[in-house]
Amino acid sequence: MDSITQALLGATVQASLLGRWQGRKALLYGAVLGTLPDLDVVIDYGDAVADMTYHRGFSHSLFVVSVLAVALAWLARRIRPDPNYTGMRLFFTIWLVLVTHVVLDAFTSYGTQLFWPLTTPPVAWSSVFIIDPLYSVPLLLAVLVAAIFGLQGRTARWPTVALVASSLYLGFTLAGKQMAEKRVEDAMAHSGIEHARIFSTPTPFNSFLWRVILVDGDVYYEALVSWFDDTPPQLVRIPRGERLASILAESPQHARLQWFTDDVLRYDEIGGQILVTDLRLGMTGFHPFRFALAERDGENWRLIPYVERLPAERGDMSRLKLIWRRIWQQQPDLPLAEWAADLNAR
Repeated sequence: MDSITQALLGATVQASLLGRWQGRKALLYGAVLGTLPDLDVVIDYGDAVADMTYHRGFSHSLFVVSVLAVALAWLARRIRPDPNYTGMRLFFTIWLVLVTHVVLDAFTSYGTQLFWPLTTPPVAWSSVFIIDPLYSVPLLLAVLVAAIFGLQGRTARWPTVALVASSLYLGFTLAGKQMAEKRVEDAMAHSGIEHARIFSTPTPFNSFLWRVILVDGDVYYEALVSWFDDTPPQLVRIPRGERLASILAESPQHARLQWFTDDVLRYDEIGGQILVTDLRLGMTGFHPFRFALAERDGENWRLIPYVERLPAERGDMSRLKLIWRRIWQQQPDLPLAEWAADLNAR
């Protein structure tokens, strides 16, 4: 999730558990702790693919943050002990602030290595867009109320209420994911598509309209499914360029991307380069993570040893308006094939 939401979540958790004694300072302490796991973004891991795939690694491990919580609780008790609450309560608060950060990240599509140093694939439940106002607003209101009126009396309950509301909303997003995938699976059966792998994620800034990808060899299908649809989704067939993947067989960056994304990738040959796009993130035709992994060397291909992330467009307000309209109206459907074709020009 975005850093602001993570800070709000941390502030709300700490205010719920220690606000009675720490007062408004609990908001500050929780906000700082809530952004701590994301400080790994300052580390240079070598190139753009490494920076992407090692982010949310060790700093987001359940094992690491648990050990860190023990260390921080011990340090806090040594430097500034408070007899009003136990060391165990302090540890549990710090641990919960850190753990809710990494678990919330796992609800997005990016990929969070919750079990590092184990080499299991990253966890990406992909039920929440990276910025979702419906999740963040209850936390924001609770923090504002607590900052203005303090954490005594009735206002002390606001953080807890906000946490319950935001957690219920996460449950709603998981239900939406199941709804979207079930409707697409029915459409697959009707269309005779049997072995495609399914990946689903919300469209930008909401959890009512879902983008579902079916990876099927050299092609992939995209479909949009809304809670308010009354007819089956349309499966839009798009070339994937998987034949180009064989050229990247010796590329460690390509192998890393396949592991990190569960191979939800697209390949394009443009300007004498092989471009690899992570299809999970962003929106059709607008994907923030795209890399050139090989380039022409005469009649042959040469792997690019130091990979950089290509500049990515974010779309425009007109397309966001179309996405918003698609939530409520199934027709006309969005021109997904046209949007995906834009990747051929970049």
